[in-house]
Amino acid sequence: MSDESRFLDISLLGKEYRVACPPNEREALLAAVALVDGKMHEIAEKTKSNIAERIAVMAALNIAHEHLSFRDEQARLAKTGAEHTDIAKNPGLDFGAVRRRIVDMEAQLDVVLRPQEKLL
Repeated sequence: MSDESRFLDISLLGKEYRVACPPNEREALLAAVALVDGKMHEIAEKTKSNIAERIAVMAALNIAHEHLSFRDEQARLAKTGAEHTDIAKNPGLDFGAVRRRIVDMEAQLDVVLRPQEKLL
Protein backbone atom coordinates (compact mmCIF):
# COMPACT_ATOMS: atom_id res chain seq x y z
CA MET A 1 0.00 0.00 0.00
CA SER A 2 1.44 3.37 -0.99
CA ASP A 3 1.79 6.15 1.53
CA GLU A 4 -0.48 8.29 -0.66
CA SER A 5 -3.42 5.90 -0.17
CA ARG A 6 -3.20 6.39 3.59
CA PHE A 7 -4.18 10.03 3.32
CA LEU A 8 -7.31 11.85 2.31
CA ASP A 9 -7.60 15.49 1.27
CA ILE A 10 -10.61 17.13 2.86
CA SER A 11 -12.10 20.61 3.04
CA LEU A 12 -13.60 22.22 6.13
CA LEU A 13 -15.06 25.69 5.85
CA GLY A 14 -13.16 26.20 2.60
CA LYS A 15 -9.76 25.24 4.02
CA GLU A 16 -7.97 22.18 2.68
CA TYR A 17 -6.50 19.56 5.00
CA ARG A 18 -4.71 16.28 4.42
CA VAL A 19 -5.56 13.69 7.06
CA ALA A 20 -4.39 10.16 7.67
CA CYS A 21 -7.12 7.69 6.87
CA PRO A 22 -7.06 3.93 6.26
CA PRO A 23 -8.80 3.09 2.95
CA ASN A 24 -11.49 1.07 4.75
CA GLU A 25 -12.50 4.14 6.79
CA ARG A 26 -12.73 6.68 3.96
CA GLU A 27 -16.53 6.62 3.70
CA ALA A 28 -16.91 7.15 7.44
CA LEU A 29 -14.40 9.99 7.40
CA LEU A 30 -16.15 11.65 4.45
CA ALA A 31 -19.42 11.40 6.38
CA ALA A 32 -17.77 13.02 9.40
CA VAL A 33 -16.29 15.75 7.19
CA ALA A 34 -19.70 16.46 5.67
CA LEU A 35 -21.28 16.68 9.12
CA VAL A 36 -18.58 18.93 10.57
CA ASP A 37 -18.34 21.14 7.47
CA GLY A 38 -22.10 21.55 7.36
CA LYS A 39 -22.23 22.45 11.05
CA MET A 40 -19.36 24.92 10.62
CA HIS A 41 -21.08 26.64 7.67
CA GLU A 42 -24.35 26.77 9.63
CA ILE A 43 -22.62 28.40 12.61
CA ALA A 44 -20.65 30.81 10.41
CA GLU A 45 -23.87 31.97 8.75
CA LYS A 46 -25.78 32.32 12.03
CA THR A 47 -23.02 34.14 13.89
CA LYS A 48 -21.64 36.08 10.92
CA SER A 49 -18.23 35.07 12.26
CA ASN A 50 -15.22 34.39 10.08
CA ILE A 51 -12.92 33.20 12.86
CA ALA A 52 -12.33 29.56 11.92
CA GLU A 53 -11.10 28.49 15.35
CA ARG A 54 -14.18 29.87 17.09
CA ILE A 55 -16.48 28.29 14.49
CA ALA A 56 -14.70 24.93 14.87
CA VAL A 57 -15.06 25.00 18.66
CA MET A 58 -18.75 25.89 18.43
CA ALA A 59 -19.32 23.13 15.85
CA ALA A 60 -17.57 20.60 18.08
CA LEU A 61 -19.69 21.64 21.06
CA ASN A 62 -22.91 21.46 19.02
CA ILE A 63 -22.08 18.03 17.61
CA ALA A 64 -21.09 16.73 21.05
CA HIS A 65 -24.32 18.09 22.53
CA GLU A 66 -26.41 16.45 19.81
CA HIS A 67 -24.58 13.15 20.31
CA LEU A 68 -24.98 13.19 24.08
CA SER A 69 -28.65 14.19 23.84
CA PHE A 70 -29.29 11.33 21.42
CA ARG A 71 -27.42 8.89 23.68
CA ASP A 72 -29.32 10.10 26.76
CA GLU A 73 -32.65 9.75 24.94
CA GLN A 74 -31.77 6.20 23.91
CA ALA A 75 -30.85 5.36 27.51
CA ARG A 76 -34.07 6.93 28.77
CA LEU A 77 -36.14 4.91 26.31
CA ALA A 78 -34.36 1.73 27.32
CA LYS A 79 -34.86 2.47 31.02
CA THR A 80 -38.52 3.59 30.86
CA GLY A 81 -39.83 0.55 29.10
CA ALA A 82 -39.04 0.30 25.46
CA GLU A 83 -41.76 -2.33 25.23
CA HIS A 84 -44.14 0.52 24.39
CA THR A 85 -42.04 1.80 21.50
CA ASP A 86 -41.15 0.63 18.04
CA ILE A 87 -37.72 -0.29 19.40
CA ALA A 88 -39.25 -3.19 21.31
CA LYS A 89 -41.11 -4.35 18.20
CA ASN A 90 -37.82 -4.60 16.32
CA PRO A 91 -35.09 -5.25 18.89
CA GLY A 92 -32.59 -6.21 16.18
CA LEU A 93 -32.61 -2.71 14.69
CA ASP A 94 -29.38 -0.87 15.44
CA PHE A 95 -30.30 2.82 15.34
CA GLY A 96 -26.64 3.83 15.61
CA ALA A 97 -25.83 1.87 12.48
CA VAL A 98 -28.84 3.31 10.67
CA ARG A 99 -27.83 6.85 11.64
CA ARG A 100 -24.22 6.24 10.53
CA ARG A 101 -25.44 4.87 7.19
CA ILE A 102 -27.64 7.94 6.64
CA VAL A 103 -24.71 10.25 7.44
CA ASP A 104 -22.52 8.24 5.03
CA MET A 105 -25.13 8.61 2.27
CA GLU A 106 -25.42 12.34 2.93
CA ALA A 107 -21.64 12.69 2.68
CA GLN A 108 -21.59 10.83 -0.61
CA LEU A 109 -24.37 13.04 -1.95
CA ASP A 110 -22.53 16.16 -0.81
CA VAL A 111 -19.39 15.05 -2.64
CA VAL A 112 -21.30 14.28 -5.83
CA LEU A 113 -23.52 17.35 -5.75
CA ARG A 114 -20.89 19.86 -4.62
CA PRO A 115 -20.09 22.19 -7.51
CA GLN A 116 -16.62 21.50 -8.86
CA GLU A 117 -14.25 24.30 -7.93
CA LYS A 118 -12.66 25.85 -10.98
CA LEU A 119 -8.91 25.76 -11.08
CA LEU A 120 -7.44 29.03 -12.24
